[in-house]
Amino acid sequence: MIRAVLIGAGSRGTRAYAPYALKHPHELQFIAVAEPDKHRRLRFAKQHGIAGNGQYDSWEALLDSPRLADFALICTQDNDHYEPAMKALRQGYHVMLEKPMSPRPDETLKLAEEAERQGKALLVCHVLRYTPFFQTVKKLLSDNRIGSVVSIQWNENVGYWHQAHSYVRGNWRNTQQSSPMLLAKCCHDLDLIQWLTGDDCRWISSFGGLSYFNKEHAPEGSAERCTDGCAVEMECPYSAIKWYFNEKDEWPHNAVSPESKLEQRWKAIKEGPYGRCVFRCDNDVVDHQVVTMQFQKGVTAAFTMTAFTQESSRTFKIMGSEGEIRGHLEKNEIDLLLFSGQRERIVPPRLEGGHSGGDYGMVRDIIQLLRDREVLQESSHGRVSAQSHMLAFAAEHSRMTGQTVVFEDYVRTICEQLSN
Repeated sequence: MIRAVLIGAGSRGTRAYAPYALKHPHELQFIAVAEPDKHRRLRFAKQHGIAGNGQYDSWEALLDSPRLADFALICTQDNDHYEPAMKALRQGYHVMLEKPMSPRPDETLKLAEEAERQGKALLVCHVLRYTPFFQTVKKLLSDNRIGSVVSIQWNENVGYWHQAHSYVRGNWRNTQQSSPMLLAKCCHDLDLIQWLTGDDCRWISSFGGLSYFNKEHAPEGSAERCTDGCAVEMECPYSAIKWYFNEKDEWPHNAVSPESKLEQRWKAIKEGPYGRCVFRCDNDVVDHQVVTMQFQKGVTAAFTMTAFTQESSRTFKIMGSEGEIRGHLEKNEIDLLLFSGQRERIVPPRLEGGHSGGDYGMVRDIIQLLRDREVLQESSHGRVSAQSHMLAFAAEHSRMTGQTVVFEDYVRTICEQLSN
């Protein structure tokens, strides 16, 4: 039996990873929870049978205690990842950390270094690596089914509604309060591109901005809030009343209010952040961005993140010397098209858990790692995730400065700052 503590009982941790313990109680048990929100803390404790002495109102209180479990699952907000993760490592916990590791490049590298110093696993939740879908793509490339990879086109189709919920009204709307869009949403994609190419980046550049979700595009007759007599609320695709005034106890609805009763929902829409007009929020993260990369062996990659899509999905085309691979994650379809004329549609198996089975796949990985006491695998080293995080930091630096970044020089500069 592997024992764990949860730090941050927000929607991501409780709905993505922790349910594995409820479905597989003989493999994993949560014995403590740290969460300042009393409602969330008590609800998680009740679900997992955690007694009163295992309930903490802060991560500091939990980590000031002697080590309680094998690993700590840290699902706090982006700006609150570094300190609890660092202290948990020093307390002797293996750590499973929600991405991003930190909104700061220096803290990202420090976490990776500390995990190695302590000899502990630091698994960052790049869960898509654990899906049958991307494991299949990786094997096709490893088997040279399309010859040598030459170039990659990759799209993160955020979806108009997802952008509005999470990155205009929600917790990841403001860079200073969370992190840039490439970290908050797209570090999955940059991690996958790097993993699939199996190479280090040489040059990286990026362009993008916040083009639509601002006051300049507020319709005539719109109000500060959807409940303030907005003249266009009925036809607005972003209406908070349409999206959230219901009793659904599932994401994204339960992010608006912990309790799903209509009375609490209405109060949250009238007073909370999710009831604001999407054109009148304090958001500053980009709603579209492109990143171009060239890797050491010559492979080029073009990545596009955009809010302006109907579906929320990831799509890509990997082009090789003997054919191409086209993929659509949400449809669970991989098309192999060879120049010899062979055509094959591959439908990977679907596993339980969110992110196409990746959420539970990652939990299973850390359970196996700790149960079998294996030597830490490469994927469990924080430096692997730190490397793909540095791609996001370098790309954001390029976007802000308008300069193409020599990736190796950028990382060296951050490392030199750490040593000074």
